[in-house]
Amino acid sequence: SPHQYNVTSYGATFVAIITLEVFAGMWINAFIVCVLGIGWVKKKTLNSNEKILLLLSCSRISHLGFIGVYFFLSVIYPNYFYVHPILQLLSFFTAFFNYSNLWVSACLCGFYCIKIANFRNRFFIYLKVKIDRMVPWLLLGSMLSALTTGILIYDLTETVQSNNLTFTCLGNFWKADFRMDKYFFSFFLAGVGYAASFMAVICSALFLLFSLWRHKRMMQTNSMKDLSMEAHIRAMKSILSFLVMYTINFICLILTVIYNMKNENIMRLLISIYLCAFPGVHSLILICSNPKLEKALIKIISCAKCK
Repeated sequence: SPHQYNVTSYGATFVAIITLEVFAGMWINAFIVCVLGIGWVKKKTLNSNEKILLLLSCSRISHLGFIGVYFFLSVIYPNYFYVHPILQLLSFFTAFFNYSNLWVSACLCGFYCIKIANFRNRFFIYLKVKIDRMVPWLLLGSMLSALTTGILIYDLTETVQSNNLTFTCLGNFWKADFRMDKYFFSFFLAGVGYAASFMAVICSALFLLFSLWRHKRMMQTNSMKDLSMEAHIRAMKSILSFLVMYTINFICLILTVIYNMKNENIMRLLISIYLCAFPGVHSLILICSNPKLEKALIKIISCAKCK
């Protein structure tokens, strides 16, 4: 029918945009993995900051890969979702890597805050001394939290599909009503995990901003370069950029729930375009705020220009 043709054309355009975002994001994060991986092989060790960045980039590559597969199948081969458990597994892995991305990002913000901020509080000093030992446990906790969310989403998808939620055509696939009111508890727990990581980023940004203000106020005027101030500003740029994007992400999550309830499919797709762009754009900001990664990027660009 004409209606189905329009939906298919719209879906194809949407998948093309998503595909470009997915490939760009995967290449950007693959660059981070390669640079850190080569450094790891050479030095036989990674510092805490690089461990977080490496895991973050790996989770983002995986997340973008599953997003690409999900939307490709949803438009080109929607009937594959009838085959159990393809839809459930895709939902699980997409949710798992998405939340691991969010939690590891929150760990990165917290790490920057504790390492760079200057406070005389005993507990803060204790964290500053122990943070390097705590990083592996924080990362493990992040992955376990993401795993729990992924299991919840798997169970939700299984329940929805078992309740005879059928997709007779592509149009109905996009218009599927997941009835959020019936599965509120699962979405509430997933939302709590998202909100907790969001609060960790906000607290890190506020503490670091306060530390920067305090340091600037107490600093005596001198002609020497203030390395502490530079470190504060570099970390602030990274965290504030992430805070802005994280805030938009949080708003998008709320809007997704609202538009799912109202069955507003066009808005859901537009929101998805932003959510797919987020991992690549933020990783690019991290590259520009990290001297080692920025130096490697400039070297590659210079070599490309010479050729």
